[in-house]
Amino acid sequence: MLRVLIWSVVEAGPALFVGQAVAKAIGNGFAVGHPWTGTAWLGALALVWAVAAIGARQVVLAVAATVEPFRDRLLTEAVAGTLRHAANAGRPPGSEAVARVNLQVELARDALAALVTVVRSFAFTAVSVVVGLAVLEPLVLPWVLPPFVAGLLLFAVSLPALARRQRAYLLADEATVAATAELIGGLRDVVACGAEERAGDAVRARVAAQEAAGRALAGVTALRTVALTVGGWAPVLLLLLAVPWLGRHGVGAAMVIGALTYLTQSLVPAFGGLVRGLGVSAVRLGVAVDRVLSTASTAPPVPSASPERADVRLRAVTAAYGPDAMPVIDALDLDIPDGEHLAVVGPSGIGKSTLAAVITGLTRPRDGTAAIGGIRADLVDPAARVLIPQEAYVFRGTVRENLGYLTSDPRPPFAPAMDAVGSAGLVARLGGLDAELDPAALSAGERQLIALTRAYLAPARLVVLDEATCHLDPAAEARAEEAFARRPGTLIVVAHRISSARRAGRVLLMDGTRTRLGTHDDLVHGSPPYAALAGRWRPGS
Repeated sequence: MLRVLIWSVVEAGPALFVGQAVAKAIGNGFAVGHPWTGTAWLGALALVWAVAAIGARQVVLAVAATVEPFRDRLLTEAVAGTLRHAANAGRPPGSEAVARVNLQVELARDALAALVTVVRSFAFTAVSVVVGLAVLEPLVLPWVLPPFVAGLLLFAVSLPALARRQRAYLLADEATVAATAELIGGLRDVVACGAEERAGDAVRARVAAQEAAGRALAGVTALRTVALTVGGWAPVLLLLLAVPWLGRHGVGAAMVIGALTYLTQSLVPAFGGLVRGLGVSAVRLGVAVDRVLSTASTAPPVPSASPERADVRLRAVTAAYGPDAMPVIDALDLDIPDGEHLAVVGPSGIGKSTLAAVITGLTRPRDGTAAIGGIRADLVDPAARVLIPQEAYVFRGTVRENLGYLTSDPRPPFAPAMDAVGSAGLVARLGGLDAELDPAALSAGERQLIALTRAYLAPARLVVLDEATCHLDPAAEARAEEAFARRPGTLIVVAHRISSARRAGRVLLMDGTRTRLGTHDDLVHGSPPYAALAGRWRPGS
C-alpha cells in the first residue's frame, strides 16, 4: 500500500498541472502571439503525462501485489468454512457453496482491486484539482466546492441501501444456483415422474426472485447518476454561469478555460470513477467478504485427533450413493490390523470407492461406524491418512511443491522416495525438483507418479490407493505398490489388476452387498465369484 501511495503521487501529476498548463499556454502564449511559448507549456504537459504513465504502471503492479494475497486468504477461508459445514452436516457441499467459492471470492478480489484503484485515484485527483484551482485562481473555489461536496454527501447516503440490495441479490444468486443444480442432478427422475412443471415452477420462482432483487438493485444504483450530476457536472455549470462575475473581478478567459480544464479533464472523470467504482465495488466487496466469512465463522472447526496406530475398524457400516438409493455397502463389519496390506476387489460400480471414502472419513456411512486407531474416521487428523484416487491431482507449481506439500519435514527425502516409487526418471525428464509443472502437459500416468510420491512422503500411516496405479504399466504398478507395502503403516489398495490382489496379505471381495475376506488363494478356491473375476483378469493385466 505504501508503494501504491508513492506512485499515486506521480500518477496524479497531470491532474495538478493540466489546468495550469492550458491557462499559461493560452494566456502567455497563443493569445498574445507567442505560439512557441504556448507549445512549450503543452510540451511540458505531455512530459508530465509520460511520467504519469510510468506511475500508473507501477500502481497496477502494487495493487496486484496487494489484491492477490487477499484473494488467496479469502479463498482459503471460503473453502475451509465450506468443508467444515459439510463435515458437520455429514454431506457433501452444495451448489451454493460452489457459487460462494467461485463467484463471490472472485467478485471480492475484483472489487478490492477496483476499490483501491478508484478511491486512490479520486483522492489524489481531487486534492490535485483543489490545489491547482487555488494556485490558478482562488475566486473559482466558492463556485466549485459546494456542489462537489454536496454530490459526495448524496453518494455517501446512498451506500447503505446499495449494500442491502447487493446482499439480497447475492443471496438470490446462491438460491438460483442451488435450485438449478438440484434440478439438473435429478432431471431423469423428474421426467420419469412427470414432474416437469412442478420442478420448473420451483426454478422459475428462484429466477424471478433473483430478477426482482436485480431490479431493486438497479433502482438504488440510479442514485449514482444523480450524485455524479450534482458533484461532477454542477460545478462546471456554475463556473460557466459565474463567468461574468469572475470577469468583473479580473479573472480572464485563459484562467476560466484552465479552471474548466481542471473540472472536465480531471475532477469529473475522477468523480465518475468513484461513483461507479465505490458504488459497485465497495458494496460488492463488503457483501461478498461478509458472506464468505460469515459462512466460515459460523461453521465450528471439526475436532480432529491423531491416532497412535493405523488399524481400521468398521461396524455395521451401510452406505449408498444417495439418501434414498439402495445401499452398495450393507452392514459391513471389517477389521484391518495396523500394518496390514489389504486389496479390495469387485466389479465396477460395486462400491469400492465408496468404501475407500468411508474408511478415510471423507464420507460418513448412512449407518454404523468407521474408526481409525479407535477414533471416528471423519474426526481423524487429515495428516494421519492419505487417499490417492484414480485421477491424481497435480497443480501448477514446481515439482518440489507438488511432491512435498503434504509433509512437514523441512528437508523431505525426495530422492529416496522417488527411487522407491519409481518417479526419479520422470522428475529428471521434467527438469528436476525446481522445474515448473504444467498439469495439462503431463499424461495420466505421470500425474499418478507425482501423486504417489507425494503420498509416500506424507506422514500418514494409513494409505488408501483407490485404483491409483491404473494408468501405470504392470511393472511400474508393482514397484509402486511394493514401495508402499514396505513403508510403515497400513496399506489398502482398491485393485484393478489381479497382480495387486496377489501381492496383498488379504483380499476383500465386494459382490453386491455381500463381501468375503481371505487370502488370494483361499478366495480362488473357495469363492466362485472371485475365481470368475480372477479368470477375467489376464496375468499382468
